[in-house]
Amino acid sequence: MYLSKVFIDFKKPKNIYQIHQDLWKLFPGQDDKVRSFLFRVEQQQVGVGASILMQSEIAPSVGNKQVNLLATRELPLIIIKNQRLRFLLVANPVRTIKDEQERKNKKGEIKSNRVPLIKDEDRQNWLERKLQSWAQLDSLVIRPCPPLYFYKKDEENPKGHSGKIVPVTFEGVLIVQEPDKFIGQVQQGIGPAKAFGCGLLSVAKV
Repeated sequence: MYLSKVFIDFKKPKNIYQIHQDLWKLFPGQDDKVRSFLFRVEQQQVGVGASILMQSEIAPSVGNKQVNLLATRELPLIIIKNQRLRFLLVANPVRTIKDEQERKNKKGEIKSNRVPLIKDEDRQNWLERKLQSWAQLDSLVIRPCPPLYFYKKDEENPKGHSGKIVPVTFEGVLIVQEPDKFIGQVQQGIGPAKAFGCGLLSVAKV
């Protein structure tokens, strides 16, 4: 696993999905349907650009003037049972509800929508469910983040569609119960909206 610092230089405003697409340029030749990286926007300044923290399964290649790879280092994860770790996670805690009119998508399945969780109690419960038995929370602080607006195109919406997600920052200390499964979770990321800068779980020794 690799951890990288990236700076994306742009003069005009970009939505978060465009930043995700820019990061693909650091992995030339990789199938764009198999994303092997997670990222988090650490700082963004209008008219200047965005500072990015990126975690990837493979080492990124050298960028260009717009997508500037500042530093990369290999990050071996050595974690033991009952180890206490500080963590930081920007995530998109949601619950899924079925379409009330039971309208169906192209696959014939009833459409569903993700609704953001508003109460901190519900957000904490969501995080605990994601951690399952792999780790337990020792302390937790939940901080709101500004909403993220995006525009993207995909196979179901070739003309493109816009949307909004409401991320939050989870920060605190956790205790690892099952190291192997916990490492897998760090590599995979937590929760939805990974293409919009959510899900990267950063950990450090207490």
